[in-house]
Amino acid sequence: MTASASPLPTVRLKIERRSNHPWIFQKMVEKPAEKPRPGSVVDIVDRDGTWVGRGFYNGHSRIALRVLTERRDEAIDADWFARRIADAVRLRRELLRLDEVSDGWRVVHSEGDGISGLVVDRYGDLLVVEFFSAGAFRHREWIYAALRAEFPGCRFYSFAEEHIQKQESFDFRAPEPPEPALITEHGVRFRASPGSGHKTGFFADQRDNREFLTRFTRDARVLDLCCNSGGFAIYAKARGGAADVTGIDLDEEILAIAKKNAQFNDARVRFVQSDIFPWLREAAARGESWDVVVLDPAKMTRDREQVIPALKKYLDMNKLALSVVKPGGVFATFSCTGLVSEEQFLDMLRRAAFYAGRTVQVLKVAGAGGDHPFMAHVQESRYLKAVFCRVE
Repeated sequence: MTASASPLPTVRLKIERRSNHPWIFQKMVEKPAEKPRPGSVVDIVDRDGTWVGRGFYNGHSRIALRVLTERRDEAIDADWFARRIADAVRLRRELLRLDEVSDGWRVVHSEGDGISGLVVDRYGDLLVVEFFSAGAFRHREWIYAALRAEFPGCRFYSFAEEHIQKQESFDFRAPEPPEPALITEHGVRFRASPGSGHKTGFFADQRDNREFLTRFTRDARVLDLCCNSGGFAIYAKARGGAADVTGIDLDEEILAIAKKNAQFNDARVRFVQSDIFPWLREAAARGESWDVVVLDPAKMTRDREQVIPALKKYLDMNKLALSVVKPGGVFATFSCTGLVSEEQFLDMLRRAAFYAGRTVQVLKVAGAGGDHPFMAHVQESRYLKAVFCRVE
């Protein structure tokens, strides 16, 4: 099918399109004579002039085109956003039945729900909207309207990280952070605090992994490393019946939130502010060990050139963490660095166990919950790696 007259600007590719991946990089795109504004919706034709799709264009970004539809009769308008967001909510409510489990879950997971560059998390009546693309930001009023239709009476908090604004060439100053929202997850209560500098305020992606951990924590001594707002530590105590729980994190601000979360659940957890590297070395030197050890560090890098250094850091911290797991104990280790593959992460764990002089028996390899779906042809949305092991 060849291109015909359209009210939208047309952007031509230098190549024949032979992929259904929604990202088309700058080097594959001819510069338009009149460059559309970042985030504009455009028609896309290949080098022969054949119409191949419609999506967001950004001449300033490494990802020049984000394909939203390959149907020529489908307009990218307010109704399109309303349909996509309604589909995303229906998945969570009707298929995953998340309302039976929690009032804190991801509503839209970017490419995983077909809206490139948009993440929306729900915490009770508060919807936290994070923009990763100029296109999503440019069409935010349509997005807000679609969300209001699904969550009547909701309140919003929107933001975009500075490095994203630079990459995508848009300016957005986030408003003052809203009042934290109290949410319940498997009967455990948490305070979600958007604007605190920790993603959208809470890590809903670990919901299933937190619940899975509790089958190992009855009467156990539990250590939660890089504990953030206390998710695993509090689950272990409040839901998992752990005898003793310690949470370690370097961030004083997030530990204050963790302590409040523990209070909400009448969970006695000892939180310690420390860098985990010296803390673990000292604990190992004292001969201390735990029945269950959790290691869930922050993202290591966004730069492909820094993947090898990131893996080295994962290796060092996993080796130290393994050294304080009791023989026969459980080790749960995680990576949210999307550029590190599951294969690379498992190989790192193998090497960490070798250097620590331990043997790991992998019980489960998992990822984020079902409210963080990824398309089979868009692996970039699959970022979280979770490995549960028994350690000898």
